[in-house]
Formats: sequence, structure tokens, C-alpha cells
Amino acid sequence: MGKIAFVFAGQGAQYPGMGKELCEISPSAKAVFERAEQLRPGTMMQCFEGSKEELALTLNTQPCLYSVDLAAAYALSEAGIRPDCLAGFSLGEVAALAFAEVFEPEKGFLLVCKRAELMQKAAEENEAGMVAVLKLPDERVEALCREHGVWPVNYNCDGQLVVSGMTGPLTIFTKAVGEAGGRVVPLAVSGGFHSPLMASASEGLLKALVEMELKQPRIPVYANVTAQPYGENLRELLTLQVKSPVLWRRTVENMLADGVDTFIEVGPGTTLSGLIKRIAPGATVLNVQDRESYNITISQWEERHADR
Repeated sequence: MGKIAFVFAGQGAQYPGMGKELCEISPSAKAVFERAEQLRPGTMMQCFEGSKEELALTLNTQPCLYSVDLAAAYALSEAGIRPDCLAGFSLGEVAALAFAEVFEPEKGFLLVCKRAELMQKAAEENEAGMVAVLKLPDERVEALCREHGVWPVNYNCDGQLVVSGMTGPLTIFTKAVGEAGGRVVPLAVSGGFHSPLMASASEGLLKALVEMELKQPRIPVYANVTAQPYGENLRELLTLQVKSPVLWRRTVENMLADGVDTFIEVGPGTTLSGLIKRIAPGATVLNVQDRESYNITISQWEERHADR
């Protein structure tokens, strides 16, 4: 049997009621939410009862999503499933680093709150957005980005590349994509994330990270910026992450090359599961976000171990 990777969901995967069932089935998951509630009162209610609109605000999304991601990972760990490596999509990478004990979960939560504040502020400084481009090769999308002054930012999988930019250029770019035979899907976000438009957020995050003690990961964590495991440059990569592209497809490909054959998405939704199935059709892909998905994953895990 090959290696197991936990992959932590990113912003955009949130939904009302997320994490509630995890809290009910796992003491470890419940402890994550209780700590978050102490640090930021109202977090549990936002996760369990918040509206779609409330959860869509970056200031709320990131601390809530971080909590659900970690809760799912700890629930699996409590059940005896231990990953060989980790990765997280954007915000999910911070949760992955906390799980890898680079910093304490509470300090990671406070860092995420600061990150959300900085990214929200940067987003408000510019009228920008993000779109997913489908049905075009990455090279063609990159060329169109250069022509129209926007940025390729999330390399999700073959034939799916997310682009950030100011609203005006993004509108013209969208038209050009259609003329080139591609399709554009606008994303419900409040800014041009993972682009140079987040430079001020990156600078602010560095100031916060300078004051934090960072340890080397207990489990290898693949970085969004390099698609390789973190090394000594923890602060540099975490700072760059908010204004740099997410190399997700390359990350999954590198994990496969390093022996991973099972991916378990932890946190709300199944976005990463869908991307991984397209990148690695032969891999086993599971997810944990609620009671049903948790039970299915545990059941499949036990079946595989019974055969060993």
C-alpha cells in the first residue's frame, strides 16, 4: 500500500452548517471548535448556523474554514489514520501546517484571523475579482493573461486555470477567452487573490510571522508556491503564498511521484477531491466533512487494513 496524504480544503468550499456533525462524533474535533470559540467568540455559531452570505465574508470564511479543516483532520487522527504527507489549498495550507505542528493550532487560528483581515483590506483597495477558465490549455490562458494585464493564479488541473485581475481588464479578458474557444466561470470572491493585488497583505503577514515561533513540519507539507515540501524557508513561503499562484496540479503530481496513492480531503466540500480525480484517475480519493463521509472513509480504511 502506498502513502496517504491529507489535503486541506481552501476558501470557497465553505457552506452553512459545516463542521457540526464532526463536533458531534469526535472529541478531538469538538476541542478544535471550543478553542476557536475562546479565541474568537461566535466562530462555532458561524460554522454551524451562519448564512451563506455571512460565511462568504473573508473575515469569517478563513477562521471558520481553518477550524473545520483541522477538526476533520484530528477526527481522522483520533480514529487511527495517520497521513504520510500533507497539502492545503491556499487557506488550507495554514491548517496543514498547524496539523504538522509548525505552530500550535491556537496560534495558527490567530494567524488566520490576521491573514483574513489583511486580505480583506487588500481586496477593498482594488475593484478586482477572479474567474475560472475552462477548456483551454494553460499556455493559451497564460498568453491571454499577458495580453490583457491579468494574472493566472490557481493551476487547479488540466483545462482549469483560475485568473485574478482588476474588474475592467478581467471583463475584456473574459471576452477574449470566449473568442479563443474557452469558457469562463466567475468566482464568488471579494478580491483578486493570489496575485500582485495582494502585495500589502503579504507584507502585513510577514510582520505577523516574524513574531511567531515556527518549527520544522513533523509531517512533510507541500507548499502552494513551489509544489515541493517546505524546508527552512517557512516564513518566506507563507508570506509569498497570498500573492503567488497556487500550483495545485503540480503539487498532486509531485505527491504521486513521491509514492502517494490515497488522498483524503479534510474540511468542507469535495472540490479538491474532484480536482485530484482528474489529475490522478488511478488514486483512491476520499473525504471527511460530516458524519456520512467520515463513516465511509473509516469503513474503507478498515477494509484495506483487513487485507494487509
